[in-house]
Amino acid sequence: MIVSIHQPQYLPYIGYIYKILKSDVFVFLDDAQYKKNEWQNRNRIKGPNGLIWLTVPVSFNFGNKINEAKIVQDNWSKKHLNSIKSAYSKSKYFKDFFPLIESFLSKDYENLSVLNIACVKMILEYLGVKKEIVISSTLGVNKTRTERLIEIVKKLNGDIYLSGDGGHGYLDEELFEKNNIKLFYLNYKTISYAQLWGDFVENLSVIDIIFNEGRENTLRILNYDKAF
Repeated sequence: MIVSIHQPQYLPYIGYIYKILKSDVFVFLDDAQYKKNEWQNRNRIKGPNGLIWLTVPVSFNFGNKINEAKIVQDNWSKKHLNSIKSAYSKSKYFKDFFPLIESFLSKDYENLSVLNIACVKMILEYLGVKKEIVISSTLGVNKTRTERLIEIVKKLNGDIYLSGDGGHGYLDEELFEKNNIKLFYLNYKTISYAQLWGDFVENLSVIDIIFNEGRENTLRILNYDKAF
């Protein structure tokens, strides 16, 4: 069974969803440390005037976990909806997908992790993708680094850990081998697709490809039915 693990992200980029599609079980690492100016509370879309950052305002103390980061209530969700509508109202699949975005952002969220997990689940629901989803803080794993990942995979009875390509820089490959867990690195390559507003920009939020290509084309472009 293939297990992948990643911090919950807001409106994640296409490679994040690609990783989930190639897994049997996906684990939200919600008890990892929150890191400012990364992708846990923000991502990018493209509008008529260029790139737009969609950032969720959060309040946190250094060392807080992602599931301890609190959302600052300053009408941010309405601003995000307006930006998304401005960017994609002319897209082919706007009427198909926007109601789900609108419903998702109309809810009240106090916790960043809860928001991000709901966001990813909404995207998977639209795509019609059903995967086993696990939240790491429910597993009671207190180890760190590679040991933590291995313990999570073991608790889920997995035998394959699917890492992002960046894992080459920090994973203890021998430790996976000693624990009889096969380690594979996901070789995600930038995918081009139909896109509004000028030249193609890579690695935007996954909602960009969904608005422009729709459910079936997005899954086809991501080779949903093929192994990693």
